[in-house]
Amino acid sequence: MRNTAKITTAVLAAGALTLGLTACGAEDDKGSDTSGPLVVAASPVPHAEILDFVKDNLAKDAGLDLEVKEFTDYVTPNTATEDGSVDANYFQNQPYLDDFNKKKGTHIVPVVTVHLEPLGLYSNKAEKVGDLKSGATIAVPNDTVNEARALKLLDANGIITLKEGVGNEATPADIVKNPKKLEFKELEAAQTPRSLDDVDAAVINGNYAIESDLKPAEDALVLESATDNPYGNFLAVKEGNENDPRVKKLAKLLTSDEVKKFIEDTYAGSVVASF
Repeated sequence: MRNTAKITTAVLAAGALTLGLTACGAEDDKGSDTSGPLVVAASPVPHAEILDFVKDNLAKDAGLDLEVKEFTDYVTPNTATEDGSVDANYFQNQPYLDDFNKKKGTHIVPVVTVHLEPLGLYSNKAEKVGDLKSGATIAVPNDTVNEARALKLLDANGIITLKEGVGNEATPADIVKNPKKLEFKELEAAQTPRSLDDVDAAVINGNYAIESDLKPAEDALVLESATDNPYGNFLAVKEGNENDPRVKKLAKLLTSDEVKKFIEDTYAGSVVASF
């Protein structure tokens, strides 16, 4: 009787363990299901436009069900990717992502670099840099990386001089030479185009410039060089999802000849393919 009871108990325990493992397996399979649409968070211009081109012209033949969700800020696409509200995002560059992951504790990783949006200095009051008056106010993005990027653009064009060796955390406090005694107004990146009537000039991210009907290749007083530029924008996912077959399909499509031609034809040098 005792032996029988022990065997019965062991069998029941094993059965329970088997059911438990099966249930866990089912949950794991559900959690890693890649059969549904790939939902990608993106800035409206040019990211969502590029994704919409892929969706309308290339995705079906590649067997990819693509859904695009637009966001107008630089925070929500990453937090939504981290918490699984979306599967991927397309809006940012490596220095920005490194800073975001460090500060927010997120685990977002790049998959493939697609394009560069050159950062530019714009003005409604000056036709060239030399027209900027002493004491002029320049609006710059207020997030760490884009502010540093803006200041480095001004430094590269001889408008200011930054402390030697300053990196992606440069602020106006790192300016060692400021011959025009420029003053800086820190604004959310999306607000910089709207500030043009209130300041003497503004450093504006390429996507926001295009959304505001500015043409970076024509309208910028100075523009970032695309050569060896570290600020290429990429498709990104939460770490561990890089091998999702849907993500791999999209990565391949985003770096196709068709997308490169679309970028060249649509943005005429204001957005530059990085592949």
